[in-house]
Amino acid sequence: MKYVLLTLISAMLLSISWPTYGVPFFIFFALVPLLMMEHGVSKFSNYKRKSWVVFGLSYLCFVIWNIVTTGWLYGAKNPDGSNSVLAVAFPVLVNSLLYSLVFQFYHWYKNAQGTYWGLGFFIAIWMSFEKFHLNWEFTWPWLNLGNAFSEYPKLIQWYDTLGATGGSFWILVINILIFYTVRTWEAGRKRNDLIRNSSIVIGLIAIPMVISFVKFNNFNEKPIGQVNVLMLQPDLDPYAEKYSQDSLTIENDLLSLAERNSKGKIDYYIAPETALPGRGSISERAFEKSLILNNLKGFLSKHPGSVFTTGISSHKFYTNNTDLPKEAYQLNQELWVENFNSAVQVIPNQKVEVYHKGKLVPGVEIFPYMSYLKPLLGDAMLNLGGTVASLGTDKERVAFSNPFNKGKIAPIICYESIYGEFTGDYVKKGANFLAIMTNDSWWGVTEGHKQLLSYAKLRAIETRREIARAANSGISAHINAKGEILEDTFYGDKTTLFAKVNLYDQQTFYTRAGDLLSRFSIFALGFLLFYFLIKRVQNKMKKE
Repeated sequence: MKYVLLTLISAMLLSISWPTYGVPFFIFFALVPLLMMEHGVSKFSNYKRKSWVVFGLSYLCFVIWNIVTTGWLYGAKNPDGSNSVLAVAFPVLVNSLLYSLVFQFYHWYKNAQGTYWGLGFFIAIWMSFEKFHLNWEFTWPWLNLGNAFSEYPKLIQWYDTLGATGGSFWILVINILIFYTVRTWEAGRKRNDLIRNSSIVIGLIAIPMVISFVKFNNFNEKPIGQVNVLMLQPDLDPYAEKYSQDSLTIENDLLSLAERNSKGKIDYYIAPETALPGRGSISERAFEKSLILNNLKGFLSKHPGSVFTTGISSHKFYTNNTDLPKEAYQLNQELWVENFNSAVQVIPNQKVEVYHKGKLVPGVEIFPYMSYLKPLLGDAMLNLGGTVASLGTDKERVAFSNPFNKGKIAPIICYESIYGEFTGDYVKKGANFLAIMTNDSWWGVTEGHKQLLSYAKLRAIETRREIARAANSGISAHINAKGEILEDTFYGDKTTLFAKVNLYDQQTFYTRAGDLLSRFSIFALGFLLFYFLIKRVQNKMKKE
């Protein structure tokens, strides 16, 4: 019962640490009870299958954490309008399994190499897993530990140097040190050791926060310019109106919304993810002939000096199977199509610029590892939203230049805003402010859209770029380069948000270096595994 209680305490601490409702300071010792559970089971219990006990209890902890923090996925709807149990069950169960495997590897390594080596291994494998979770096709980095402080930007201004992955490293190190402090006190009851270790823990928590406060209060980077941005929030029901209304009706409503709120000079109109065309998609080989896109140009002709950036659904047709992209699927014997979740920049008398979303939502926009799983699953892809194919992507980020001013916009599409190093690639391409175009209306009034907005603050700090966020149903927001929300909208309103967005051109250390501590951790993990194998070989040779 003691070990179950420790497990439940860890689950509770992880859960109540999470944005946007939680208090992140609990995250500094949230893993300590779980580590104590593992130590007690390994060293002091009489269980015959200790590894199975550790695995089962850790899985219980991570399942509870995942349900509490991402249970809002249940808000996704099936085609018949009912809530999708599978939309929450699959991510929760699989993500919890992955975290439990990480903890299980720590358990095995610690028992083989000893506590000190094991604790170092724990940090290395957790960091390596978070990096892996950012890059594979089942990617779901929603619960990466460094995200926990997204509601407290004043405490994490140093993310411009080490990023949110640096935050994960910080949290893991402190959890390990607190666990070590507890264990040394239990073992020796030495007051001096307790004072020394506690002082180190307090210092490692406080010093980055003090640095952050100083950076926050002394932020003086000079903008190279300023642009007037109008973010459009049409509030279309993604399950009904968006795909049942006529495309021109949807566009006319969007442009009417823009027209009614165009007070003074507007440099950028920004509309949400897949705001157009509604039902269907727009052929990229006929952008210049598209009635939808030419209507945008007609609107802009009445607003000289303005550009329109919006999310769209688009596609490309192919008439032969030579050099087909792997995401293209066959319509008939002579025709293939590749679909995209795209962002376009529209300017009168210029060709339409397009960017294809590079980070796709597993199960909704991408059939993960399709070449391996499709032969097993056929077209019955797990209905997480659901897809039997995959959208095409751009392999590199782009930044749209504005011919009328110094603006260079990063066209970030929804899910992409969770990824720090990935977002930094837009800045490397010259983006001097970030535009997040999102439709996070699929889950209704839940933590889903709140957490996604909160994570955008991390991207602002990491890159030191201001953000204009246009969301279909909200929350649309203007975020400054310190991660503060300056203005925002109410969820569920049909409205607009005007913002004067500052443009910055300096690159942060994090933008240049990316997830440096993650790469170091991968190297450390490799070293620890190599060291383990060498020791085993040496021991075997001694016995022989």
